[in-house]
Amino acid sequence: MNWQLLWQIFFVFTKVALFSWGGGPASLALMQRETTSTTWLPVGATSPQPWLTSEEFADAVALGNALPGPIAPQVSAYVGYKLAGTAGAVMAAAGTVLPTTVLMLVFLVYFFSAKDHPAMKAMISAVRPLVVGLLLWTTYDMAISVFRVKEQGWANGLANNLDKAAITVVSFVLLAATNINPVILVIIAALIGFFAYR
Repeated sequence: MNWQLLWQIFFVFTKVALFSWGGGPASLALMQRETTSTTWLPVGATSPQPWLTSEEFADAVALGNALPGPIAPQVSAYVGYKLAGTAGAVMAAAGTVLPTTVLMLVFLVYFFSAKDHPAMKAMISAVRPLVVGLLLWTTYDMAISVFRVKEQGWANGLANNLDKAAITVVSFVLLAATNINPVILVIIAALIGFFAYR
């Protein structure tokens, strides 16, 4: 068992958890940046490789969205499992959940006495739009992978993947214009994939 790799997995996901704001989806931007830029030397490889490619990260997010529960531990477990099997998945999920849970318990003691303080309100008002920017960047980076922009360019990538573009647009419109449960859309998309893309 490679303890050095396991602890590195734990600390990378601890860093992601401690330095991302806005909940699980908002942490995906930092998680993607970390997992696609951190390198390791797999068994049999001659040069270091990134933990994940952008395409693999998109797969992890898709799988996480198809499952119930919070997405950040699910995506981190995917990465950990790829790198170090079950032990890696456990360390990744622990790094995502444990430090922030402890921090939250400590913070709660002080939060209710400070939540209306002008400095606290000012900081939160600046962090909220940052979270929007992080989510937009994650969406942009995933779109490059889904529509194969690097290989085909935006115009050809969209033209050659009109079905995927339609799924993207229809799901966005439904979520923006109705109260449909996102789980229903995930199930429908999974069924479309099962029957159309096999």
